Amino acid sequence: MFKKGKAYLIIGILALGLLVVFESNKPKNINWFPSYVSTHKIPYGTKVFNDLSSKYFKEITQVYKTPYEYLSNNSDAKGTYIFINEEVSFSETDTNELLQWVENGNHLFIASEYFDYKFLDTLNLQTSSTYDPYSINPKFTHKLVNSSLEIKPVTFEKDYYATTFSSIDTLKTVVLGEVSVTNDSTKIKEKSINIIQQEFGSGKITLSTFPKAFTNYFMLKDDNRHLTSGVLAYAKNSGTVFIDNHYKSGKTFHTSPMYLFLNTKELKWAYYIVLIGVLVYIVFEGKRKQRAIKVVQPLKNQTLTFTKTIADMYFENNRQGDIAKHKIQYFLDYIRTKFYLSTEIIDETFYENLAARTNHNVDQIKGLFKTFESIQKTTHVTNNQLEQLDKKIQNFKDKVNGKQ
Repeated sequence: MFKKGKAYLIIGILALGLLVVFESNKPKNINWFPSYVSTHKIPYGTKVFNDLSSKYFKEITQVYKTPYEYLSNNSDAKGTYIFINEEVSFSETDTNELLQWVENGNHLFIASEYFDYKFLDTLNLQTSSTYDPYSINPKFTHKLVNSSLEIKPVTFEKDYYATTFSSIDTLKTVVLGEVSVTNDSTKIKEKSINIIQQEFGSGKITLSTFPKAFTNYFMLKDDNRHLTSGVLAYAKNSGTVFIDNHYKSGKTFHTSPMYLFLNTKELKWAYYIVLIGVLVYIVFEGKRKQRAIKVVQPLKNQTLTFTKTIADMYFENNRQGDIAKHKIQYFLDYIRTKFYLSTEIIDETFYENLAARTNHNVDQIKGLFKTFESIQKTTHVTNNQLEQLDKKIQNFKDKVNGKQ
């Protein structure tokens, strides 16, 4: 038995070793979550943008608070406020604080697929989605309207739809960029607006519905970074550039210390091996090692055997009278405990109460107690009398229990 368990243990260790080798050599799955966090190196993180922005802009401030918190505590803040995320939905206080800040001559730049309804309504804008119902893998071509920038259009194939501006205030809005769906090499659908700019008070607001232009994947692919640079050209302004880190889909910090283990391949497998080792220990070493405890049978109830033995002694010594008296006494005790009737006075009232509680009539009760009286007056009780007494008592109890 020990050799068999040892063989199983060796096989398990070898299987675990092979699993570790295969998993460690397996390519790491790519995380396509749109986090837009400045420290994330995943495809849709913005680490590349934040690293290059320090060269592109003269003075940069990373903001980790809401616009209301930051601007209300920094009244001297002047420049451009940049928001990049999949969805930027400001609270009412944030919206009011930002618009007031822009009216004072500053610049607000937002790249997002989804905007807050009240924010769009204030600027008299509406958005919709452009898609190709006839293509499984649509291609979206993005271009800047200003030809003087000399930036080639960029085709992006990772989206199934593109958010666009379906309605704009033509008197105040300047179109900066467009997007179109390309079915094949010969057919191009009607162009839609995806980058605009508005004057607002003494400042201006630039909106883009293509935030992926600022992600690691987009900027590192081919020459796409030129399109990103062209969009940022509209964000250049005197003063400080404030980059938001609050409105982000992904976490900007890690709340669990396990992130360090699970995000590093070597530490992750070390953690898994420890867990598997604990499981193996529980399976093989957690068994009970003490000897089996011998089962001790409980003592049997010998009351019935003792009673039978005493009765046999009485019967062998021809003491049937004593046996009969004991039976009568036990029967009277049965009446007291079963029917809660006193047996001190045996009269007509007693017979009627007992008959009412035992499904017997009064004559049957009287006949039974006359038998008791007859036996008690007899000096010598025969075996036949004893048997008749036992039979009548048993018949009485059977009728009480519904067996007759």
